[in-house]
Amino acid sequence: MFESSPEHIASYYAASSLDLQIKRPSLQENLSVDVLIVGAGFTGLYTALRLAAAGKSVAIIEASRVGWGASGRNGGQIIPGFSCDMPPFEAALGREGAKQVWQLVQQAAQEIRERVAEHQIDCELMPGHLWTAVLPHRVKILTDWQQEASQKWAYEHLQFIPKNQVGEHIGSQRYQAALLDTQGGHLHPLKYVLGLARAAEALGVCIYENSKALSYTTQAGCDRLMVQTAQGQILANQLVLACNAYIDNLDPCLQKKIIPVGSYMIATEALTPTLARQLLPSGHAVSDNQFVLDYFRLSQDQRLLFGGKCSYTGRTPHNLTQGMRQDMLKVFPQLANTKIDFTWGGHLDISMPRTPDFGHCGNVYWAQGFSGHGIIPTCVAGRVLGEAICGDDSHLKLFSALKNPAFPGGERLAGLFQVLGMSYYRLRDYF
Repeated sequence: MFESSPEHIASYYAASSLDLQIKRPSLQENLSVDVLIVGAGFTGLYTALRLAAAGKSVAIIEASRVGWGASGRNGGQIIPGFSCDMPPFEAALGREGAKQVWQLVQQAAQEIRERVAEHQIDCELMPGHLWTAVLPHRVKILTDWQQEASQKWAYEHLQFIPKNQVGEHIGSQRYQAALLDTQGGHLHPLKYVLGLARAAEALGVCIYENSKALSYTTQAGCDRLMVQTAQGQILANQLVLACNAYIDNLDPCLQKKIIPVGSYMIATEALTPTLARQLLPSGHAVSDNQFVLDYFRLSQDQRLLFGGKCSYTGRTPHNLTQGMRQDMLKVFPQLANTKIDFTWGGHLDISMPRTPDFGHCGNVYWAQGFSGHGIIPTCVAGRVLGEAICGDDSHLKLFSALKNPAFPGGERLAGLFQVLGMSYYRLRDYF
């Protein structure tokens, strides 16, 4: 169980977000709404925006602050697709079903840009994402995806960059090749999620912070749900669980289908414009295709934001800042004399097959299992859940066909198996 806190953790994102000064009240009364959403992250806010636009009365309760979890701490990378890639969708849904999923991904990428423009969200949105290969034999993964994307999914936004041209984008000798996705990009995730919250409130959505959902029950004699918090309760026709890694014991069945995994980032001091251009001349976000990957980008104030590592034990890795710094120097040794100003981390929700877990049981809906790849998939989830609650469940039925079993042995044993599995994959990365 991972406890919430009443304020955002000390991250670069929190330090650079003036909107954190806006504090929303906790729930101190009893309410009745059409839809109650638990969790004020990307999934919950995207869903609320769609439901409010359709005329539903919507409330959101958040155990901490808006964007407190992975939505406000992540790498900020806009990467079209799901963490599991497309083969599991094609295997479960067939070619046509998988095409529908890919169309939703592309539409979500466009929706993000439209919401930033429509709601005038100052979230430092920048175009372009580079997927790179560290090892020569993994270059084929890039070219295979470019071919698959074009031939199967009619996606023509990928540009292969051979080793002799990688320097035009990344000032590092580490990479053998790259694949540029022009539909990808990056943004300041906490500024973006706070902007979505303001947009939702403008449509009439009520957001309550520091209001943890303790339990929910079905009211006797009707189909309405009662959700209990410490100081109030809410009656709702439908309930959306958008808690992800922080679902805790609110729904034990859903909790068993994911495990929380720690992921971590550092932010350097502000770099000189010359050095920043040397590191990332084209300004795109970057991630590699190692099993245990690194990802990085430049912030608007010219810091390098570098992420990686993972922990399945619930404990922060020993000497985290130094360990992250050493990983960064493998990519950019020219930063040897650069200070690290911020180190932070958080938990993301991983499903056993790495496929998303969207579904419903009666009038309880959920979306989880984003497995470390969330900015676009959560936007897809908001659309899928919003449509289903408004009467069109065709897309939800599509995702419900994916099989996401419970982890065997509970969270602790599942974490041990994951540690052993990732140790194996680390060895594959090295050898």
